[in-house]
Amino acid sequence: MATSLKNLSEYDPSALPDGSSFSIGIAVADWNSEVTHALLEGAVKTLMEAGVKESNIEIRHVPGTFELPLACSWMAQQQRTHAVIGLGCVIQGETRHFDFICESTANAMQNVALQTNKPCVFGVLTTNNQEQALARAGGHHGNKGDEAAVTALKMIAIR
Repeated sequence: MATSLKNLSEYDPSALPDGSSFSIGIAVADWNSEVTHALLEGAVKTLMEAGVKESNIEIRHVPGTFELPLACSWMAQQQRTHAVIGLGCVIQGETRHFDFICESTANAMQNVALQTNKPCVFGVLTTNNQEQALARAGGHHGNKGDEAAVTALKMIAIR
């Protein structure tokens, strides 16, 4: 959880597994692209710093956060893929749309992991406003993309 006491980009690089043999899929929502593409940059940078080869990072763009689970499922079903990451951003609006998208996406991402027996990391920001989202996409709270990449690496290593 991001708070004023936590930076999403802080981790001990020496505690990460060697990712040189890992293959990771990333689905990124293009809705709120100023935020989501910054999350993608953070995730890719962190994966490559852990040794994941650029050629072993498969990136797929989807229209919005709601489409992340299906794209993650398709990538997770590939034999070579060790883990998938879904990156998105849903900002609270005036209607309950926010609640439906966030809950259904979180549940579906968990189902992808359980059905494919591969880590499916929920790298989705669910914020009250654009300012909070930017603060967590490379701003003063770090980058949720970094956190998602670290989670994927650690989960692959557990297996």
